[in-house]
Amino acid sequence: MKGLLALAVAMGIGRFAFTPILPMMQADAGLSVAQGGWLASANYFGYLGGALSILAMRWSTSTAVRAGLVVVGASTLAMALPLGLPAWMVLRFAAGAAGAWVLVSVSAHTASARAPLTFAGVGAGIAVAGLACLVLMAANASSASAWLVLGAVAFAGAAIVWNGFGHEAAIDSSQTLADTPGTWTPETIRMVACYAIFGFGYIIPATFLPAMARQVVGDPAIFGWSWPLFGAAAALSTLAVARLRRTNNDRRVWILGHLVMAAGVIVPIAWTGLAGIILAAVLVGGTFMVVTMVGVQEARRVAGIHARKVVATMTAAFAAGQIAGPLVVSSLAGQASGFSIALAASGLLLATSAALLTIASPTQPARRPP
Repeated sequence: MKGLLALAVAMGIGRFAFTPILPMMQADAGLSVAQGGWLASANYFGYLGGALSILAMRWSTSTAVRAGLVVVGASTLAMALPLGLPAWMVLRFAAGAAGAWVLVSVSAHTASARAPLTFAGVGAGIAVAGLACLVLMAANASSASAWLVLGAVAFAGAAIVWNGFGHEAAIDSSQTLADTPGTWTPETIRMVACYAIFGFGYIIPATFLPAMARQVVGDPAIFGWSWPLFGAAAALSTLAVARLRRTNNDRRVWILGHLVMAAGVIVPIAWTGLAGIILAAVLVGGTFMVVTMVGVQEARRVAGIHARKVVATMTAAFAAGQIAGPLVVSSLAGQASGFSIALAASGLLLATSAALLTIASPTQPARRPP
């Protein structure tokens, strides 16, 4: 449970709290869609920087988790101050970097058997943050109040897990990720490219879903449900996929995840209105953590002794993809069909990546029930 709670704070608040707060900031802080895209991208740049920086830090798991949770709490509270866009971008960058410290450290600390429950924390944190914003919007609270509430929740979570991680040995930065013969093959390069597409594909609804819902229905008591549903689907999916993985290998689950996600990304275009957005929340929310897990597992299977280098590169490619998504939306913000163009591009890329993943390395035997 300690890993679940740590990820709920680091990811649900540090990475994704901005998503349900964006409509509130549009209403009371005058934030535009383009500015929202810049703030989101700052957070994703921070995630990229944090994921790379922790490889050079000789921190134990407990130190990295504690530092990350404190930075998440402090940067979230500070977002309540009327500092303006540049300072807010710095704060979102810091929260993204801290989220990466926690995610990488918790992932390394978590046994495979506990991974589905631990990673359900991401979706649980998203759902809690979304519900909190839903209540606050119904009470006509300001976006500053939302940041303060979630910052307090982050510090409370940090206090609960403060002593939950032992004093493991520090990460050995002397174990470099230098290329060795056989690291890069057509297969590993293809997986990196598909993981980058995954980052780009999921992040547009994961950043702008409540803002899209707000364009359709102005009542926060209605459009505010889109983000809690996204988080609930993410939390439940990591638990439900265990059954699917008993009879299907990770490559097949990865392909299916991209196809379902592609459908979720384009459904708001084909089915306008709140119902389409809610379906998108369920389909995208229900696949993005599944793809995260099975993609890494497949990389480990294919890369063998080179897995660490390939997984690290996939993580960086994923971060680059999710940086690009909000920037594309920002560049199209002046067009009436801006969201639709970005969503259509995401859906097409996800479907293409699913096709690329069918060009597999030697087939992994399907898992059978014990």
